[in-house]
Amino acid sequence: MKVVTFGEIMLRLSPHGYHRFTQADSFEATYGGGEANVAVSLSNYGMDAAFVTKVPEHAIGQAAVNDLRRYGVDTSKIVRGGERLGIYYLEKGASQRASQVIYDRAHSSIATAKQEDFNWDEIFDGVDWFHFTGITPALNDDVAAICLTAVKKARELGVKVSCDLNYRNKLWSKEKANEVMSGLMPYVDLVVANEEDAYDTFGIKAGNTDVTSGELEHDSYIDVARQLNEKFGCEYISITLRESVSASINNWAGMLYTGGKAYFSPTYKIHIVDRVGGGDSFGGGLIYSVLNGKKPQDAINFAVAASCLKHTVQGDYNRVSIQEVETLAGGDGSGRVQR
Repeated sequence: MKVVTFGEIMLRLSPHGYHRFTQADSFEATYGGGEANVAVSLSNYGMDAAFVTKVPEHAIGQAAVNDLRRYGVDTSKIVRGGERLGIYYLEKGASQRASQVIYDRAHSSIATAKQEDFNWDEIFDGVDWFHFTGITPALNDDVAAICLTAVKKARELGVKVSCDLNYRNKLWSKEKANEVMSGLMPYVDLVVANEEDAYDTFGIKAGNTDVTSGELEHDSYIDVARQLNEKFGCEYISITLRESVSASINNWAGMLYTGGKAYFSPTYKIHIVDRVGGGDSFGGGLIYSVLNGKKPQDAINFAVAASCLKHTVQGDYNRVSIQEVETLAGGDGSGRVQR
């Protein structure tokens, strides 16, 4: 099975530990981005995963490519050009202090991409699955048009498509997100959302839920999934269920809706090491599960367990094995030393 993901990879700069930006006299440099994170997850599970993007033709662009290669991701279809790699700064929160993200991604190479940069017939040759997130079309109208071309070509070639809505209010308005994503969603087979994405993007709200109170109502999420299914006809609709007790402690679960039925995972209480990439690791786990023919209950259990483990790993990427995920999904969350 071969998967292609498309989006932006960025340089991530973080103060060490839990230092604030204003305390930092040095930054830890790593790389990540929604679709790149999914590609690394899938490659880590032994799948043939390729990441498509545009990066500058200089040493920083090459460093990002090299980082993906370390994890076995196919980078052969990455386009070179433009002047800069996008950057984001992450200050990790703790207890009641929230994490903070500052973007420095304007005019990055992927934001300068044009239709002619990507030959989707060639990119999708022998491919089974295509993944993107709502972050990518939010970059600008040109990139949104490239995404639309890609999903149309995927449908034409019989390639399954997944999308993580990933609404980012620092990138576009709710009105613009609704307009663009409504044009893309009819080509999506599997959608990933959270408690806010469906509302921010499409105005579809889970009733009886306050994301700041830590209380979730499962029946409301089933209704959200039904509405998304009726509106766009997606075969699989998954929703991550995060109860934010604090920046350090979250309760984490998920739901998969398919065939008119909802499947809920167990709930994990997570002591967070690094939250960034948690949703991407969920998406990667779900794509892996569906492609490998897991039953819906097993698929959502695997995806949530994978994401639970990611929250304990520093950096954007989910560096865990199938065996570790299956052990947790099977009920062993003791954290005892493995000898």
